[in-house]
Amino acid sequence: MASSQCCEHPPTLNPASGQGCVVDDLGGLKAYTVGPPACKTAILLLSDVFGYEAPNLRKLADKVAAAGFFVVVPDFFRGDPYVPDKKPLDIWLGSHGTDKGFEDAKLVIEALKNKGVSTIGAAGFCWGAKVVADLAKYDYIKAAVMLHPSFVTVDDIKLVKCHLAILGAEIDKMSPPELLKQFEEILSLKSEVNSYVKIFPGVVHGWTVRYDTGDETAVKKAEESHQDMLEWFAKHLN
Repeated sequence: MASSQCCEHPPTLNPASGQGCVVDDLGGLKAYTVGPPACKTAILLLSDVFGYEAPNLRKLADKVAAAGFFVVVPDFFRGDPYVPDKKPLDIWLGSHGTDKGFEDAKLVIEALKNKGVSTIGAAGFCWGAKVVADLAKYDYIKAAVMLHPSFVTVDDIKLVKCHLAILGAEIDKMSPPELLKQFEEILSLKSEVNSYVKIFPGVVHGWTVRYDTGDETAVKKAEESHQDMLEWFAKHLN
């Protein structure tokens, strides 16, 4: 059963948020895009269950684009993000599995390559981190970041082939520090990939994108994770 932590602090979705634009068809999905269109390096941001209209996620996409990347936030849920009062999370997940997200992500990557993109990175938040884990097992992406991952297993990490950073929360039932320490041990044995695991003290699952913008401490902790993510991509995608 999915943890209730996935459902805490739902964002107020806003389809008009962000400085970029929504395209109607990128690999068969709508997507929020921002950054220089001619850029040969793209980064996918794979949302948590609340989807691609979350304002903090789009704000982060804008920040990544300002660092010189073309950024894509696909609508994996096809207009049906998780709404806590609408149905139980487990029921919703039955219609929005990460396996389908993985197949859709491959189509988005193919569409980007057809547009001339040569290097791709991906960052996944909660639900999206499992999709990133699946992409990382192949040659679809060159570098990846998982932020407060959900559903990612030890077996997933054993198959990772790309450079991977994992940013976790001290207070997280979906990916507790003990599990992330196991991930770290496995990754440390992979000489072919660079890896990095960081556990943020005093924060809870979802802190990187579901923070209160009026809470100075929460913003600061989220921004630290954003900077870590940007530095990882700058190091491994350029």
